[in-house]
Amino acid sequence: MSHPDPQPILQGASNFRDLGGYKSVNGGHVRRGRVFRSDHLAGLTPSDVAALQTLPLTHCIDFRGISESAALPYEIPGASVVALPIEPTVVKKIVSLVETGHMPTTQETVALMCDTYRGFVHEQGPTFGKFLRHLIANPTPVVFHCTAGKDRTGFAAALLLSALGVDRDTIMEDYLLTNRLYRRDHTVEGHGPAHIMGVLWQVQPAFLQTAFDTIDREYGGLSRYLAGPVGIDALEREQLCQALLEN
Repeated sequence: MSHPDPQPILQGASNFRDLGGYKSVNGGHVRRGRVFRSDHLAGLTPSDVAALQTLPLTHCIDFRGISESAALPYEIPGASVVALPIEPTVVKKIVSLVETGHMPTTQETVALMCDTYRGFVHEQGPTFGKFLRHLIANPTPVVFHCTAGKDRTGFAAALLLSALGVDRDTIMEDYLLTNRLYRRDHTVEGHGPAHIMGVLWQVQPAFLQTAFDTIDREYGGLSRYLAGPVGIDALEREQLCQALLEN
């Protein structure tokens, strides 16, 4: 992996990191200090906020659902919050199963998470298209996040890095860093059986690989997926690369 081991720089956000530094097969590297990923930002300390202002962070893209954002609002002076809500579904599915008397096994919970990633690919292409177009239109430091910064954020990071020509092995390594960086928060997670919560609040290669496989098998690869459901044509992809790659 060409990126130096990124460490969180904030006290109140455990999964915050710069996506810059990764090598692109198109030549060059992803610009540092331009695009950051994170878990939710509602726990930032005053020193955290000051640190983000020195970047200087100008936009926060929030993939959380409506009720999630309402429960944990935040404000960073000088940074606009852009809401691109993707409602969480897997917890509701598990609760529904439990209410019918069926306790999902670990394997069934993994399968439900893989279904979530298929849903990102099938249903959320336009939302992720708005995300990518925002990065083209706003050449200033931005952070994108959901609640834990692992699934919606993880897929968004994978799609962005893919569009920039970063290889999938490197993208997977970045994705799996969440398991080292994210500090689980029971006030956010809620309560449930340990075997289920362990699956829901970590990431596994199978989750992201399911998304990759769906893109390849059902859409004919990344370029066609970007041009189709995501709505990013070849010119816009080139603009994205011009904005976020450097030698």
